[in-house]
Amino acid sequence: MSQVTVGVSLKTYFGHERARAWFADVVQRAAVHPAVAAGDVRFFVIPTYLQIPAALDAFDGTPVLVGAQDVSEFEAGAYTGEVTASELAEIGVAVAEIGHAERRRLFDETDTVAAAKASVALTQGITPVLCIGEVERLDSAVAALATVKQLAANLSGVPAGPVIVAYEPVWAIGAAEPAPDDHIATVTRALRAALAADPARTGSVVIYGGSAGPGLLTRLGDSVDGLFLGRFAHEPSALAAVLDEASALASSRIDVDA
Repeated sequence: MSQVTVGVSLKTYFGHERARAWFADVVQRAAVHPAVAAGDVRFFVIPTYLQIPAALDAFDGTPVLVGAQDVSEFEAGAYTGEVTASELAEIGVAVAEIGHAERRRLFDETDTVAAAKASVALTQGITPVLCIGEVERLDSAVAALATVKQLAANLSGVPAGPVIVAYEPVWAIGAAEPAPDDHIATVTRALRAALAADPARTGSVVIYGGSAGPGLLTRLGDSVDGLFLGRFAHEPSALAAVLDEASALASSRIDVDA
């Protein structure tokens, strides 16, 4: 697959008006980026629940996809405080972040819960952004085995459909630097091989998150399918730089395929 995927999760760093201003800036940079417009780079933004309608309005008529930072594991019903996949799909949400390390740590979410959320998302036509990663720093080969095992658990019983696997080693989230390039490459290649071996996951990709920023995608090259950005994307110019790198990577893939 020649397409490169770049996503941004805003977590809860922005208030509503700050988010609206960021959307307006990103529309002028990312939504009109040639590679995004051509479909060579798939770009998605994941704001807070309350910011989703404003994001949908801002990116309306552009190729930019809007996502949710979580999704209920339950269908519609008596589940106070939950936000269902069916309602998210109804308003136009395209992707849903599932199983982030913070959800696992702060809210005790398990692999079983992540699988349930991935199931309801796919059932409603929403692509899961499934966050996978080892908690402690391990040898890269050991980390690869651990993450492949975690991926299998998070996809257990999940209906067929493509997923975006975001490899985010927990020990690298919020760190000054991302994980070492060779470590990332070893783990992402193992995850890609696991997905490729599963006919139910045709069209799936593996991207890297965890203190990802400008320059990383160029160094990683074809060992990943893109990046999942956090705080580095708060500055739209840094996001634009990453999209330029993604465009270059997509072009190199197209040349190889040709």
